[in-house]
Amino acid sequence: MNSRYSAILLALIIAFAFNLESRSQPTDGPATGPLRLCKENPRYFTDDSGQAIFLTGSHHWYNLVDMGPTDPPPKHDYTAYLDWMSGLNHNFMRMWAWELVSWNTSGSDHRNENTLHHVAPFPWQRTGPGNALDEKPKFNLDKFNPAYFERLRSRVIEARDQGIYVSVMLFEGWGLQRMKDSLISHPFHKDNNVNGINGDKNGDGLGVEIHELVNPDILAIQKTYIKKVIDTVNDLDNVLYEISNENHPASTPFQYAMIYFIHDYEKSKPKQHPVGMTFQFKGGSNQDLYDSPADWISPNPDGGYRDNPPANKGGKVILTDTDHLWGIGGNQAWLWKSVCRGLNPIFMDPYDGVVLGKKFDPKWEPIRKSMGYARRMSKRMNFTTMIPHSDLVSTKYCLAEQGEKYLIYLPEGKQVEVDLSNANGSFTSFWFNPNNRERQRGNEINGGAKQTLTSPFGEADAVLLIRKSQ
Repeated sequence: MNSRYSAILLALIIAFAFNLESRSQPTDGPATGPLRLCKENPRYFTDDSGQAIFLTGSHHWYNLVDMGPTDPPPKHDYTAYLDWMSGLNHNFMRMWAWELVSWNTSGSDHRNENTLHHVAPFPWQRTGPGNALDEKPKFNLDKFNPAYFERLRSRVIEARDQGIYVSVMLFEGWGLQRMKDSLISHPFHKDNNVNGINGDKNGDGLGVEIHELVNPDILAIQKTYIKKVIDTVNDLDNVLYEISNENHPASTPFQYAMIYFIHDYEKSKPKQHPVGMTFQFKGGSNQDLYDSPADWISPNPDGGYRDNPPANKGGKVILTDTDHLWGIGGNQAWLWKSVCRGLNPIFMDPYDGVVLGKKFDPKWEPIRKSMGYARRMSKRMNFTTMIPHSDLVSTKYCLAEQGEKYLIYLPEGKQVEVDLSNANGSFTSFWFNPNNRERQRGNEINGGAKQTLTSPFGEADAVLLIRKSQ
């Protein structure tokens, strides 16, 4: 065989091993059954296929509601957003709820020139009589807004058809805490609804007790709303739920109660879906997440989730989210470290910059692309049998089925020592450079001893795959 054909064959072998050309390959088809905890590897969910499903993807604040500096806010091109995600090989989004009719981003480190943003639509109709504080008709909390729930259902279905899972957010607690006089923009302000609902029970002007177990009338409205959401999307397989985004620590009993409520209500329904609880702002404890009845959680930075993520020991699926670690932030190294520790990394993306950040800021492309690369690897290597094994490599970042296959990250490139002492036979190695998608086949190596491998990419960070030779 001449050198030209040898080079072509080698390139095909490497391409097959990685299969990472995310922009040239479509995502998987619709989900096959609702997600549930993978018994063989409870760091991940599974479906009717029985294989571990690695979740990763981008999300932004206005993928359900419209949001922007004009009133009414500009229409979000949701189809273009899905196509963008699909092109990056992402398979997960948080679908954001937003409880305030407007919010001011002037306190954000990533603010744009226009700081006041308007939001629509909402779950309830604005029928009046009388006007709310924004001079529009008051909310009637006894009447749902059909357009809101029709949009919710249609968008979850459209995501399903692109192979994307959707976590439907039910409540949003960050806004009430971070913005001055934010309660005046909430439907539960006493002057914004016709139902006599007063979300400020203690009179401090904040209204955070909306997300506590203190007002039976509000709890009844919230539970009726949750039932409506579940009735709207229960028959769809690509659904998860998230109780609330970054609610205050005192909301813990409320969030626990809502998790139990969803699980109980779905028992009588055709399908049951995972429910998540995420980092509580400000001063929340990750232990409250670990101890919760939630099926999945998103922690805060405590414990090293930014720079040296702890390994997931199983029991709950952990979606490590840059939103809760930085706000808008993160880096490529964080992504690969998280993957090798049995976590499911997701990214808060400024996207087109309508609200915060720059339009498709190239600064975040390494994270966006590497999420897709990691998902390709999860499909090729089958994460069902792979668990974190920091003890097997000198870099401490390794996901492995010991004796069979290894996914290793080198944050600083150069060399890595791999302990194959308990592995028999020969192994094939492949190198991947996430910075430029360069791929190279490495040396054949033998089990039975520790082996030192040198990255062909010098000091650039690198991903190493080792598989038992057939």
